[in-house]
Amino acid sequence: MQYTSENLIIRAEARSDSTLLVEVTPEKAGWDLIHFQAHRLEAGQTWQFAPGGYELALVVLSGMLSIESNRGVWPRIGKRASVFTGLPEALYLPPHSTLTVTADTTCEFAVAWVAAESEHPARLIRQGDITVEIRGGDNATRQINGIIRPGFDCERLVLVEVYTPSGSWSSYPPHKHDVLVHAKDGALLEADLEEIYYYRITPPEGYAIQRVYTDATSPLHQAGTPIDALLLLRDNDVALVPEGYHPVVTPPGYTAYYLNVLAGSHQALTALDDPQYTWVKNNYQSKDPRVPIFPVNPNQII
Repeated sequence: MQYTSENLIIRAEARSDSTLLVEVTPEKAGWDLIHFQAHRLEAGQTWQFAPGGYELALVVLSGMLSIESNRGVWPRIGKRASVFTGLPEALYLPPHSTLTVTADTTCEFAVAWVAAESEHPARLIRQGDITVEIRGGDNATRQINGIIRPGFDCERLVLVEVYTPSGSWSSYPPHKHDVLVHAKDGALLEADLEEIYYYRITPPEGYAIQRVYTDATSPLHQAGTPIDALLLLRDNDVALVPEGYHPVVTPPGYTAYYLNVLAGSHQALTALDDPQYTWVKNNYQSKDPRVPIFPVNPNQII
């Protein structure tokens, strides 16, 4: 598949007859694992799903909802008015789960699922379980909310939220995770992962720009279908990262949020920086004082 600036973006597709805001399927993405949807429910509306042999994670983006499942009942999940006002709450469900989501208030949520074989316990992830990392420096300072991090008791899924302040960069220096690489001692140096970026922008008429590009180590590059694309992402759009480096920048006046969903060879975030730009890490002067974006319990910062 030849990826371009057009087919690396899945545009928002809200319709009056559906709760669906945007959807990614492996067929649309040209990959094997990640399914993704975002939904908006009005108070009292329900959404039902039974993914079969897939593990699943649901992240509350705004409002409050309750979930009934063959794995348990979880009332009143979600404690933020929007992704820009507080930490998330989420639910992990193992394969062969069912769920019925009922909106306690008008709410929005994202749901991702990937094929899995092993059994893991269902787990409700409250705000107090979220880790917060302030990464980078200068105008590449960003906030990362760890929802399902490496080491979480699941098979494949990894989910984090990232905030990029006005006029700043994230996923920088550019990094990639498209080749499985181990050190001589067996340590994992780079995982082979699919990834999505689900964007929300404030104010919502803004945008973010993301570059996706491969180098000579990429399987797509070696197959004669390299990627070098600039993507213009708006509120509720999804960027696909099948391979390659993928830095992000926001214009002045607008803050970008994105939910990253990753899955692949390992339940990991192990990546390799573009060697052209790694020097930047040694030259940061300070952290951006605008991050974290909202007040965070200091005990949760890692």
